[in-house]
Amino acid sequence: MALVLVIEGFMPFVSPGTWRQTFVQILKLSDGQLRFFGLCSLLLGLGLICWLV
Repeated sequence: MALVLVIEGFMPFVSPGTWRQTFVQILKLSDGQLRFFGLCSLLLGLGLICWLV
């Protein structure tokens, strides 16, 4: 969990303007697109957990 916080906090700390623009672009995505990226992230995370265990 600590690593997730480090990764999530890296971009806003290093480049807040770029992070803000990226966030604005994410807000423009449709629900279906957000679900697709959420599913991909979920599967990637589960795959990494299985690979490490």
